[in-house]
Amino acid sequence: MSHIPRLIKLLNTAARYRLDQVAPQLLPGGLTGMLFTLWALPWRNHPAGKLPPAVRLRLALEELGPIYIKFGQLLSTRRDFLPPELADELQSLQDKVPGFKSPAITSLVEAALDRPWQEIFSELSIEPLASASVAQVHCARLLGGEEVVIKVIRPGIEKTIVEDIKLLKWIAGLVEKHVPVGRRLRPREVVDDYETIILDELNLLAEGANATQLRRNFEHSPLLYVPKVYWEYSRINLLVMERIYGTPVADIDSLRAQGVDLKKLAETGVEIFFTQVFNHSFFHADMHPGNIFVARHSPDNPQYIAIDCAIIGSLSKSDQQYLARNLLAIFRRDYRKVAELHVECGWVPRDTKVHEFEAAMRSVCEPIFEKPLKDISFGYLLVQLFHTAGRFNMEVQPSLVLLQKTLLNVEGLGRQLYPELDLWTTALPFLEDWNRRRMRPSTLFNALKENVPDWIEQLPYLPQLMIDTLTQSKQLSAINANLEQRRQDEVRRAERERAGSVRNGLILATLSVAFMLPQVNALLLGIAMPSLLLAAGAVYLLCFKR
Repeated sequence: MSHIPRLIKLLNTAARYRLDQVAPQLLPGGLTGMLFTLWALPWRNHPAGKLPPAVRLRLALEELGPIYIKFGQLLSTRRDFLPPELADELQSLQDKVPGFKSPAITSLVEAALDRPWQEIFSELSIEPLASASVAQVHCARLLGGEEVVIKVIRPGIEKTIVEDIKLLKWIAGLVEKHVPVGRRLRPREVVDDYETIILDELNLLAEGANATQLRRNFEHSPLLYVPKVYWEYSRINLLVMERIYGTPVADIDSLRAQGVDLKKLAETGVEIFFTQVFNHSFFHADMHPGNIFVARHSPDNPQYIAIDCAIIGSLSKSDQQYLARNLLAIFRRDYRKVAELHVECGWVPRDTKVHEFEAAMRSVCEPIFEKPLKDISFGYLLVQLFHTAGRFNMEVQPSLVLLQKTLLNVEGLGRQLYPELDLWTTALPFLEDWNRRRMRPSTLFNALKENVPDWIEQLPYLPQLMIDTLTQSKQLSAINANLEQRRQDEVRRAERERAGSVRNGLILATLSVAFMLPQVNALLLGIAMPSLLLAAGAVYLLCFKR
Protein backbone atom coordinates (compact mmCIF):
# COMPACT_ATOMS: atom_id res chain seq x y z
CA MET A 1 0.00 0.00 0.00
CA SER A 2 1.69 3.13 -1.29
CA HIS A 3 -0.33 5.41 0.98
CA ILE A 4 0.90 3.88 4.26
CA PRO A 5 3.41 6.71 5.03
CA ARG A 6 0.68 9.29 4.40
CA LEU A 7 -1.71 7.25 6.51
CA ILE A 8 0.77 7.22 9.42
CA LYS A 9 1.10 11.00 9.25
CA LEU A 10 -2.67 11.36 9.17
CA LEU A 11 -3.05 9.08 12.20
CA ASN A 12 -0.38 10.99 14.13
CA THR A 13 -2.09 14.30 13.39
CA ALA A 14 -5.53 12.92 14.27
CA ALA A 15 -4.17 11.52 17.54
CA ARG A 16 -2.33 14.70 18.52
CA TYR A 17 -5.45 16.84 18.02
CA ARG A 18 -7.65 14.11 19.60
CA LEU A 19 -10.02 14.04 16.65
CA ASP A 20 -11.67 11.01 18.24
CA GLN A 21 -13.23 13.53 20.65
CA VAL A 22 -14.37 15.86 17.87
CA ALA A 23 -16.89 13.34 16.60
CA PRO A 24 -16.89 10.21 18.80
CA GLN A 25 -19.57 8.60 16.62
CA LEU A 26 -17.09 8.58 13.76
CA LEU A 27 -14.64 6.37 15.65
CA PRO A 28 -15.00 2.82 14.35
CA GLY A 29 -15.80 0.18 16.93
CA GLY A 30 -14.12 -3.11 17.61
CA LEU A 31 -10.47 -3.69 16.92
CA THR A 32 -10.04 -0.57 14.74
CA GLY A 33 -11.36 1.73 17.44
CA MET A 34 -9.22 0.05 20.09
CA LEU A 35 -6.07 0.44 17.97
CA PHE A 36 -6.72 4.15 17.41
CA THR A 37 -7.31 4.67 21.15
CA LEU A 38 -3.93 3.04 21.88
CA TRP A 39 -2.30 5.14 19.15
CA ALA A 40 -3.64 8.33 20.75
CA LEU A 41 -2.38 7.51 24.27
CA PRO A 42 1.00 9.33 23.98
CA TRP A 43 -0.83 12.57 23.09
CA ARG A 44 -3.45 12.31 25.81
CA ASN A 45 -2.10 15.40 27.61
CA HIS A 46 -1.05 17.38 24.53
CA PRO A 47 -2.12 21.07 24.70
CA ALA A 48 -3.88 20.77 21.34
CA GLY A 49 -6.40 18.42 22.93
CA LYS A 50 -7.64 21.23 25.18
CA LEU A 51 -8.84 23.40 22.28
CA PRO A 52 -12.51 23.46 21.17
CA PRO A 53 -13.30 20.43 18.98
CA ALA A 54 -14.09 22.40 15.83
CA VAL A 55 -10.85 24.38 16.14
CA ARG A 56 -8.88 21.14 16.55
CA LEU A 57 -10.27 19.77 13.30
CA ARG A 58 -9.44 22.96 11.42
CA LEU A 59 -5.87 23.04 12.75
CA ALA A 60 -5.37 19.36 11.90
CA LEU A 61 -6.47 19.94 8.30
CA GLU A 62 -4.17 22.95 8.02
CA GLU A 63 -1.24 20.88 9.29
CA LEU A 64 -1.94 18.04 6.83
CA GLY A 65 -1.49 20.45 3.94
CA PRO A 66 -3.20 22.02 0.94
CA ILE A 67 -5.24 19.03 -0.16
CA TYR A 68 -6.85 18.63 3.24
CA ILE A 69 -7.39 22.37 3.56
CA LYS A 70 -9.33 22.30 0.31
CA PHE A 71 -11.19 19.21 1.53
CA GLY A 72 -12.15 21.05 4.72
CA GLN A 73 -13.47 23.94 2.66
CA LEU A 74 -15.64 21.57 0.66
CA LEU A 75 -16.76 19.79 3.83
CA SER A 76 -17.92 23.12 5.24
CA THR A 77 -20.50 23.28 2.44
CA ARG A 78 -22.17 20.04 3.58
CA ARG A 79 -24.37 21.65 6.20
CA ASP A 80 -26.95 18.98 5.44
CA PHE A 81 -25.18 16.76 7.96
CA LEU A 82 -22.47 18.87 9.72
CA PRO A 83 -23.16 20.65 13.04
CA PRO A 84 -23.34 24.44 12.48
CA GLU A 85 -20.36 25.24 14.74
CA LEU A 86 -18.17 22.76 12.86
CA ALA A 87 -19.28 24.02 9.44
CA ASP A 88 -18.59 27.63 10.50
CA GLU A 89 -15.09 26.79 11.70
CA LEU A 90 -14.21 24.87 8.54
CA GLN A 91 -15.55 27.71 6.44
CA SER A 92 -12.89 29.96 7.97
CA LEU A 93 -10.11 27.90 6.35
CA GLN A 94 -8.07 30.17 4.10
CA ASP A 95 -5.69 29.34 1.29
CA LYS A 96 -2.68 30.88 3.01
CA VAL A 97 -0.21 28.43 1.60
CA PRO A 98 3.46 29.36 1.19
CA GLY A 99 4.41 29.87 -2.43
CA PHE A 100 6.74 27.45 -4.18
CA LYS A 101 10.21 28.61 -5.24
CA SER A 102 11.31 25.73 -7.42
CA PRO A 103 11.00 25.31 -10.27
CA ALA A 104 11.06 29.01 -11.13
CA ILE A 105 7.94 30.58 -12.58
CA THR A 106 9.87 31.39 -15.76
CA SER A 107 10.64 27.69 -16.32
CA LEU A 108 6.98 26.72 -15.84
CA VAL A 109 5.77 29.41 -18.26
CA GLU A 110 8.31 28.43 -20.91
CA ALA A 111 7.47 24.73 -20.56
CA ALA A 112 3.74 25.43 -20.93
CA LEU A 113 4.12 27.79 -23.92
CA ASP A 114 7.07 25.98 -25.50
CA ARG A 115 8.97 29.20 -26.10
CA PRO A 116 11.06 31.73 -24.11
CA TRP A 117 8.86 33.86 -21.88
CA GLN A 118 10.41 37.07 -23.30
CA GLU A 119 8.68 36.38 -26.63
CA ILE A 120 5.31 37.02 -24.97
CA PHE A 121 5.93 39.08 -21.83
CA SER A 122 7.98 42.20 -21.31
CA GLU A 123 7.81 41.72 -17.53
CA LEU A 124 7.27 38.67 -15.32
CA SER A 125 7.32 38.90 -11.54
CA ILE A 126 9.24 36.14 -9.79
CA GLU A 127 7.46 36.75 -6.46
CA PRO A 128 3.88 35.45 -6.32
CA LEU A 129 0.99 37.88 -6.02
CA ALA A 130 -1.07 35.18 -4.29
CA SER A 131 -0.63 31.52 -3.43
CA ALA A 132 -3.35 28.93 -2.91
CA SER A 133 -3.50 25.20 -2.33
CA VAL A 134 -3.62 24.21 -5.98
CA ALA A 135 -2.27 27.18 -7.92
CA GLN A 136 -0.16 30.32 -7.65
CA VAL A 137 -0.56 33.74 -9.27
CA HIS A 138 2.17 36.05 -10.66
CA CYS A 139 2.01 39.51 -12.21
CA ALA A 140 3.22 40.09 -15.78
CA ARG A 141 2.98 42.49 -18.71
CA LEU A 142 2.42 41.52 -22.33
CA LEU A 143 4.61 42.91 -25.10
CA GLY A 144 1.63 45.03 -26.14
CA GLY A 145 1.64 46.72 -22.72
CA GLU A 146 -1.42 45.00 -21.20
CA GLU A 147 -1.09 44.15 -17.52
CA VAL A 148 -1.98 40.52 -16.81
CA VAL A 149 -1.79 37.87 -14.12
CA ILE A 150 -0.46 34.38 -14.72
CA LYS A 151 -1.98 31.49 -12.83
CA VAL A 152 0.06 28.28 -12.72
CA ILE A 153 -0.64 24.87 -11.21
CA ARG A 154 1.70 23.86 -8.41
CA PRO A 155 4.34 21.42 -9.69
CA GLY A 156 3.69 17.83 -8.64
CA ILE A 157 0.37 18.70 -7.03
CA GLU A 158 -1.61 16.28 -9.25
CA LYS A 159 0.35 13.26 -7.98
CA THR A 160 -0.19 14.37 -4.38
CA ILE A 161 -3.90 14.89 -5.02
CA VAL A 162 -4.35 11.45 -6.58
CA GLU A 163 -2.54 9.72 -3.69
CA ASP A 164 -4.48 11.64 -1.04
CA ILE A 165 -7.80 10.94 -2.75
CA LYS A 166 -7.02 7.21 -2.81
CA LEU A 167 -6.34 7.40 0.92
CA LEU A 168 -9.51 9.40 1.60
CA LYS A 169 -11.60 6.91 -0.40
CA TRP A 170 -10.12 4.04 1.59
CA ILE A 171 -10.90 5.79 4.88
CA ALA A 172 -14.40 6.70 3.68
CA GLY A 173 -15.04 3.05 2.84
CA LEU A 174 -14.00 2.02 6.35
CA VAL A 175 -16.20 4.67 7.95
CA GLU A 176 -19.20 3.69 5.82
CA LYS A 177 -18.72 0.00 6.59
CA HIS A 178 -17.80 0.01 10.27
CA VAL A 179 -19.17 3.24 11.79
CA PRO A 180 -22.83 3.17 12.91
CA VAL A 181 -23.65 6.56 11.33
CA GLY A 182 -21.36 6.00 8.35
CA ARG A 183 -24.07 5.38 5.77
CA ARG A 184 -26.09 8.41 6.84
CA LEU A 185 -23.05 10.68 6.53
CA ARG A 186 -22.31 9.31 3.02
CA PRO A 187 -18.50 9.75 3.26
CA ARG A 188 -17.87 8.19 -0.14
CA GLU A 189 -20.20 10.70 -1.75
CA VAL A 190 -18.37 13.56 -0.03
CA VAL A 191 -14.99 12.31 -1.24
CA ASP A 192 -16.35 11.80 -4.77
CA ASP A 193 -17.63 15.40 -4.81
CA TYR A 194 -14.25 16.57 -3.61
CA GLU A 195 -12.45 14.56 -6.28
CA THR A 196 -14.57 16.11 -9.02
CA ILE A 197 -14.00 19.65 -7.77
CA ILE A 198 -10.28 19.33 -7.09
CA LEU A 199 -9.54 17.64 -10.42
CA ASP A 200 -11.54 20.33 -12.23
CA GLU A 201 -9.36 22.94 -10.54
CA LEU A 202 -6.31 21.31 -12.12
CA ASN A 203 -7.70 22.20 -15.55
CA LEU A 204 -7.17 25.94 -15.92
CA LEU A 205 -8.77 25.90 -19.37
CA ALA A 206 -12.04 24.90 -17.69
CA GLU A 207 -11.68 27.80 -15.26
CA GLY A 208 -10.99 30.14 -18.17
CA ALA A 209 -14.12 28.90 -19.97
CA ASN A 210 -16.19 29.53 -16.83
CA ALA A 211 -14.79 33.04 -16.51
CA THR A 212 -15.51 33.78 -20.16
CA GLN A 213 -19.12 32.62 -19.84
CA LEU A 214 -19.64 34.64 -16.66
CA ARG A 215 -18.08 37.68 -18.35
CA ARG A 216 -20.43 37.24 -21.32
CA ASN A 217 -23.48 36.99 -19.02
CA PHE A 218 -22.65 40.34 -17.38
CA GLU A 219 -21.23 42.11 -20.42
CA HIS A 220 -21.94 45.88 -20.19
CA SER A 221 -23.59 45.29 -16.80
CA PRO A 222 -23.01 47.83 -13.98
CA LEU A 223 -23.35 44.98 -11.45
CA LEU A 224 -20.36 42.71 -12.07
CA TYR A 225 -17.10 42.74 -13.97
CA VAL A 226 -15.12 39.60 -14.85
CA PRO A 227 -11.51 39.87 -16.14
CA LYS A 228 -10.73 38.96 -19.74
CA VAL A 229 -9.00 35.65 -20.54
CA TYR A 230 -6.11 35.71 -23.02
CA TRP A 231 -6.77 32.39 -24.70
CA GLU A 232 -3.78 32.49 -27.04
CA TYR A 233 -1.44 32.21 -24.06
CA SER A 234 -3.52 29.90 -21.85
CA ARG A 235 -2.95 26.18 -21.40
CA ILE A 236 -4.34 23.41 -19.17
CA ASN A 237 -1.76 24.31 -16.48
CA LEU A 238 -1.40 28.02 -17.31
CA LEU A 239 -4.04 30.75 -17.35
CA VAL A 240 -3.36 34.32 -18.46
CA MET A 241 -5.98 36.89 -17.48
CA GLU A 242 -6.44 40.63 -17.38
CA ARG A 243 -5.10 42.17 -14.17
CA ILE A 244 -7.71 44.06 -12.19
CA TYR A 245 -7.36 46.77 -9.56
CA GLY A 246 -10.01 46.87 -6.94
CA THR A 247 -10.56 47.02 -3.22
CA PRO A 248 -11.01 43.68 -1.41
CA VAL A 249 -14.65 43.48 -0.41
CA ALA A 250 -13.67 42.56 3.15
CA ASP A 251 -11.65 45.80 3.55
CA ILE A 252 -14.60 47.79 4.84
CA ASP A 253 -12.49 50.64 6.21
CA SER A 254 -11.02 51.30 2.75
CA LEU A 255 -14.48 51.09 1.16
CA ARG A 256 -15.79 53.68 3.64
CA ALA A 257 -12.78 55.92 2.96
CA GLN A 258 -13.60 55.79 -0.77
CA GLY A 259 -17.19 56.83 -0.04
CA VAL A 260 -18.72 53.56 -1.23
CA ASP A 261 -22.43 53.19 -0.51
CA LEU A 262 -22.26 50.01 1.60
CA LYS A 263 -26.03 49.54 1.68
CA LYS A 264 -26.16 49.70 -2.11
CA LEU A 265 -23.12 47.40 -2.32
CA ALA A 266 -24.78 44.77 -0.12
CA GLU A 267 -28.03 44.91 -2.10
CA THR A 268 -26.09 44.68 -5.38
CA GLY A 269 -24.44 41.47 -4.14
CA VAL A 270 -27.87 39.94 -3.52
CA GLU A 271 -29.09 41.07 -6.95
CA ILE A 272 -26.02 39.52 -8.63
CA PHE A 273 -26.69 36.21 -6.88
CA PHE A 274 -30.34 36.00 -7.92
CA THR A 275 -29.52 37.17 -11.45
CA GLN A 276 -26.97 34.38 -11.82
CA VAL A 277 -29.30 31.72 -10.41
CA PHE A 278 -32.64 32.61 -11.98
CA ASN A 279 -31.74 34.52 -15.15
CA HIS A 280 -28.53 32.79 -16.24
CA SER A 281 -28.66 29.48 -14.33
CA PHE A 282 -24.89 29.84 -14.10
CA PHE A 283 -23.48 31.08 -10.82
CA HIS A 284 -20.08 31.64 -9.24
CA ALA A 285 -20.07 29.07 -6.43
CA ASP A 286 -16.94 30.24 -4.60
CA MET A 287 -17.89 33.79 -3.67
CA HIS A 288 -15.87 34.10 -0.49
CA PRO A 289 -14.30 37.52 0.26
CA GLY A 290 -10.91 36.51 -1.18
CA ASN A 291 -12.45 36.20 -4.65
CA ILE A 292 -14.50 39.40 -4.64
CA PHE A 293 -13.28 42.98 -5.19
CA VAL A 294 -15.02 46.33 -5.59
CA ALA A 295 -14.22 48.61 -8.52
CA ARG A 296 -12.89 52.01 -7.51
CA HIS A 297 -15.04 54.03 -9.90
CA SER A 298 -18.61 55.20 -9.16
CA PRO A 299 -18.72 54.64 -5.35
CA ASP A 300 -22.39 55.68 -5.36
CA ASN A 301 -23.23 52.80 -7.68
CA PRO A 302 -20.50 50.27 -6.84
CA GLN A 303 -19.57 47.42 -9.16
CA TYR A 304 -18.24 44.02 -8.07
CA ILE A 305 -15.24 42.27 -9.63
CA ALA A 306 -15.14 38.46 -9.49
CA ILE A 307 -12.07 36.27 -9.91
CA ASP A 308 -11.33 32.52 -9.58
CA CYS A 309 -14.18 30.89 -11.47
CA ALA A 310 -12.98 27.33 -10.93
CA ILE A 311 -16.19 26.31 -9.13
CA ILE A 312 -19.40 27.10 -10.99
CA GLY A 313 -22.93 25.96 -10.20
CA SER A 314 -25.81 25.45 -12.58
CA LEU A 315 -29.46 24.52 -12.20
CA SER A 316 -31.67 22.67 -14.64
CA LYS A 317 -34.77 24.52 -15.80
CA SER A 318 -36.98 22.30 -13.67
CA ASP A 319 -34.83 22.74 -10.52
CA GLN A 320 -34.67 26.48 -11.19
CA GLN A 321 -38.45 26.70 -11.49
CA TYR A 322 -39.16 24.56 -8.43
CA LEU A 323 -36.60 26.42 -6.33
CA ALA A 324 -38.15 29.79 -7.13
CA ARG A 325 -41.65 28.52 -6.42
CA ASN A 326 -40.42 26.96 -3.16
CA LEU A 327 -38.84 30.22 -2.03
CA LEU A 328 -42.00 32.17 -2.89
CA ALA A 329 -44.09 29.67 -0.94
CA ILE A 330 -41.72 29.98 2.05
CA PHE A 331 -41.96 33.78 1.88
CA ARG A 332 -45.76 33.45 2.00
CA ARG A 333 -45.65 30.73 4.70
CA ASP A 334 -47.54 28.36 2.42
CA TYR A 335 -46.04 25.16 3.88
CA ARG A 336 -48.53 22.92 2.08
CA LYS A 337 -47.24 24.27 -1.22
CA VAL A 338 -43.62 23.74 -0.11
CA ALA A 339 -44.38 20.10 0.72
CA GLU A 340 -46.26 19.50 -2.55
CA LEU A 341 -43.46 21.06 -4.60
CA HIS A 342 -40.82 18.88 -2.94
CA VAL A 343 -42.81 15.78 -3.86
CA GLU A 344 -43.72 17.07 -7.32
CA CYS A 345 -40.14 17.80 -8.35
CA GLY A 346 -38.84 14.53 -6.95
CA TRP A 347 -36.65 16.02 -4.20
CA VAL A 348 -38.37 13.67 -1.76
CA PRO A 349 -39.85 10.21 -2.57
CA ARG A 350 -43.27 10.09 -4.23
CA ASP A 351 -44.74 8.11 -1.34
CA THR A 352 -43.94 10.90 1.15
CA LYS A 353 -46.98 11.83 3.23
CA VAL A 354 -47.56 15.45 2.29
CA HIS A 355 -49.34 16.37 5.52
CA GLU A 356 -46.44 15.04 7.61
CA PHE A 357 -43.89 16.90 5.50
CA GLU A 358 -46.00 20.06 5.72
CA ALA A 359 -46.06 19.81 9.53
CA ALA A 360 -42.27 19.34 9.62
CA MET A 361 -41.76 22.44 7.43
CA ARG A 362 -44.06 24.48 9.66
CA SER A 363 -42.23 23.42 12.82
CA VAL A 364 -38.94 24.60 11.31
CA CYS A 365 -40.10 27.87 9.78
CA GLU A 366 -42.60 29.32 12.24
CA PRO A 367 -40.13 29.86 15.14
CA ILE A 368 -37.80 31.61 12.70
CA PHE A 369 -40.51 33.86 11.28
CA GLU A 370 -41.38 35.11 14.75
CA LYS A 371 -38.19 37.21 14.57
CA PRO A 372 -37.95 40.50 12.65
CA LEU A 373 -37.10 39.81 9.02
CA LYS A 374 -33.76 41.64 9.26
CA ASP A 375 -32.69 39.20 11.99
CA ILE A 376 -33.55 36.09 9.98
CA SER A 377 -30.76 34.29 8.15
CA PHE A 378 -32.08 33.30 4.75
CA GLY A 379 -29.18 30.92 4.26
CA TYR A 380 -29.68 29.34 7.69
CA LEU A 381 -33.34 28.78 6.91
CA LEU A 382 -32.42 27.01 3.69
CA VAL A 383 -29.99 24.79 5.62
CA GLN A 384 -32.71 23.90 8.14
CA LEU A 385 -35.11 23.07 5.33
CA PHE A 386 -32.55 20.73 3.79
CA HIS A 387 -32.01 19.13 7.19
CA THR A 388 -35.74 18.57 7.60
CA ALA A 389 -36.13 17.26 4.06
CA GLY A 390 -33.26 14.86 4.78
CA ARG A 391 -35.45 13.18 7.43
CA PHE A 392 -37.83 12.38 4.59
CA ASN A 393 -35.03 10.80 2.52
CA MET A 394 -34.37 13.86 0.40
CA GLU A 395 -31.39 13.28 -1.85
CA VAL A 396 -29.50 16.58 -1.91
CA GLN A 397 -28.25 17.32 -5.40
CA PRO A 398 -24.71 18.72 -5.79
CA SER A 399 -26.12 21.81 -7.54
CA LEU A 400 -28.36 22.54 -4.54
CA VAL A 401 -25.42 22.07 -2.14
CA LEU A 402 -23.38 24.60 -4.15
CA LEU A 403 -26.38 26.94 -4.19
CA GLN A 404 -26.74 26.66 -0.43
CA LYS A 405 -23.04 27.36 0.09
CA THR A 406 -23.11 30.36 -2.26
CA LEU A 407 -26.18 31.83 -0.61
CA LEU A 408 -24.54 31.54 2.81
CA ASN A 409 -21.45 33.32 1.45
CA VAL A 410 -23.53 36.08 -0.16
CA GLU A 411 -25.66 36.62 2.91
CA GLY A 412 -22.64 36.62 5.24
CA LEU A 413 -20.84 39.10 3.01
CA GLY A 414 -23.94 41.30 2.72
CA ARG A 415 -24.45 41.48 6.49
CA GLN A 416 -20.74 42.21 6.95
CA LEU A 417 -21.03 45.17 4.60
CA TYR A 418 -24.39 46.36 5.91
CA PRO A 419 -25.59 44.67 9.14
CA GLU A 420 -29.13 45.98 8.64
CA LEU A 421 -29.44 44.15 5.29
CA ASP A 422 -32.88 42.61 4.93
CA LEU A 423 -32.31 39.80 2.46
CA TRP A 424 -36.00 38.94 2.42
CA THR A 425 -37.10 42.40 1.35
CA THR A 426 -34.34 42.52 -1.25
CA ALA A 427 -35.01 39.06 -2.66
CA LEU A 428 -38.83 38.94 -2.65
CA PRO A 429 -39.42 41.58 -5.36
CA PHE A 430 -36.85 39.85 -7.56
CA LEU A 431 -38.54 36.47 -7.18
CA GLU A 432 -42.01 37.89 -7.75
CA ASP A 433 -40.80 39.71 -10.86
CA TRP A 434 -39.15 36.52 -12.12
CA ASN A 435 -42.39 34.60 -11.58
CA ARG A 436 -44.41 37.26 -13.43
CA ARG A 437 -41.97 37.26 -16.35
CA ARG A 438 -42.16 33.48 -16.49
CA MET A 439 -45.93 33.58 -16.97
CA ARG A 440 -46.03 36.43 -19.49
CA PRO A 441 -47.61 35.58 -22.86
CA SER A 442 -44.40 36.75 -24.57
CA THR A 443 -42.31 34.33 -22.46
CA LEU A 444 -44.66 31.44 -23.20
CA PHE A 445 -44.66 32.37 -26.89
CA ASN A 446 -40.85 32.46 -26.97
CA ALA A 447 -40.71 29.05 -25.31
CA LEU A 448 -43.20 27.76 -27.87
CA LYS A 449 -41.14 29.29 -30.69
CA GLU A 450 -37.99 27.60 -29.37
CA ASN A 451 -39.63 24.18 -29.43
CA VAL A 452 -41.42 24.49 -32.79
CA PRO A 453 -38.32 23.57 -34.89
CA ASP A 454 -37.86 20.39 -32.88
CA TRP A 455 -41.53 19.51 -33.26
CA ILE A 456 -41.40 20.12 -37.03
CA GLU A 457 -38.30 17.95 -37.24
CA GLN A 458 -40.18 15.13 -35.52
CA LEU A 459 -43.32 15.40 -37.70
CA PRO A 460 -42.20 12.90 -40.40
CA TYR A 461 -41.59 10.32 -37.68
CA LEU A 462 -44.96 10.74 -35.93
CA PRO A 463 -46.81 8.00 -37.90
CA GLN A 464 -44.10 5.47 -37.11
CA LEU A 465 -44.01 6.58 -33.50
CA MET A 466 -47.78 6.08 -33.30
CA ILE A 467 -47.48 2.60 -34.84
CA ASP A 468 -44.66 1.74 -32.41
CA THR A 469 -46.75 3.04 -29.51
CA LEU A 470 -49.77 0.99 -30.57
CA THR A 471 -47.61 -2.11 -31.06
CA GLN A 472 -46.07 -1.67 -27.64
CA SER A 473 -49.52 -1.10 -26.18
CA LYS A 474 -50.77 -4.37 -27.73
CA GLN A 475 -47.72 -6.21 -26.47
CA LEU A 476 -48.24 -4.80 -23.00
CA SER A 477 -51.92 -5.80 -23.15
CA ALA A 478 -50.96 -9.35 -24.14
CA ILE A 479 -48.41 -9.50 -21.35
CA ASN A 480 -50.93 -8.17 -18.85
CA ALA A 481 -53.55 -10.71 -20.05
CA ASN A 482 -51.02 -13.52 -19.69
CA LEU A 483 -50.09 -12.34 -16.23
CA GLU A 484 -53.75 -12.10 -15.28
CA GLN A 485 -54.39 -15.66 -16.54
CA ARG A 486 -51.43 -16.94 -14.53
CA ARG A 487 -52.70 -15.08 -11.51
CA GLN A 488 -56.14 -16.66 -11.87
CA ASP A 489 -54.59 -20.12 -12.30
CA GLU A 490 -52.56 -19.57 -9.14
CA VAL A 491 -55.72 -18.51 -7.29
CA ARG A 492 -57.60 -21.65 -8.44
CA ARG A 493 -54.65 -23.88 -7.53
CA ALA A 494 -54.46 -22.30 -4.10
CA GLU A 495 -58.20 -22.84 -3.60
CA ARG A 496 -57.87 -26.53 -4.58
CA GLU A 497 -55.02 -26.93 -2.14
CA ARG A 498 -57.03 -25.31 0.62
CA ALA A 499 -60.03 -27.57 -0.17
CA GLY A 500 -57.78 -30.66 -0.17
CA SER A 501 -56.34 -29.64 3.14
CA VAL A 502 -59.86 -29.36 4.61
CA ARG A 503 -60.84 -32.83 3.32
CA ASN A 504 -57.63 -34.31 4.59
CA GLY A 505 -58.15 -32.75 7.96
CA LEU A 506 -61.71 -34.08 8.20
CA ILE A 507 -60.62 -37.61 7.34
CA LEU A 508 -57.81 -37.59 9.84
CA ALA A 509 -60.08 -36.17 12.49
CA THR A 510 -62.71 -38.84 11.79
CA LEU A 511 -60.16 -41.64 11.96
CA SER A 512 -58.72 -40.22 15.16
CA VAL A 513 -62.14 -40.21 16.78
CA ALA A 514 -62.93 -43.70 15.46
CA PHE A 515 -59.77 -45.15 16.90
CA MET A 516 -60.78 -43.80 20.29
CA LEU A 517 -63.92 -45.94 20.30
CA PRO A 518 -63.45 -49.41 21.99
CA GLN A 519 -65.63 -51.21 19.45
CA VAL A 520 -63.64 -49.87 16.48
CA ASN A 521 -60.36 -50.64 18.15
CA ALA A 522 -61.39 -54.22 18.80
CA LEU A 523 -62.64 -54.62 15.25
CA LEU A 524 -59.43 -53.32 13.67
CA LEU A 525 -57.33 -55.70 15.71
CA GLY A 526 -59.00 -58.56 13.88
CA ILE A 527 -58.44 -57.26 10.36
CA ALA A 528 -55.38 -58.05 8.46
CA MET A 529 -52.94 -55.18 7.74
CA PRO A 530 -53.28 -55.53 3.91
CA SER A 531 -56.99 -54.88 4.22
CA LEU A 532 -56.32 -51.75 6.20
CA LEU A 533 -53.88 -50.55 3.56
CA LEU A 534 -56.37 -51.25 0.76
CA ALA A 535 -59.02 -49.37 2.65
CA ALA A 536 -56.68 -46.42 3.15
CA GLY A 537 -55.86 -46.43 -0.57
CA ALA A 538 -59.53 -46.43 -1.40
CA VAL A 539 -60.13 -43.47 0.84
CA TYR A 540 -57.24 -41.62 -0.83
CA LEU A 541 -58.57 -42.36 -4.34
CA LEU A 542 -62.08 -41.36 -3.46
CA CYS A 543 -61.12 -38.12 -1.72
CA PHE A 544 -58.12 -36.83 -3.68
CA LYS A 545 -58.20 -38.29 -7.19
CA ARG A 546 -61.49 -37.02 -8.45
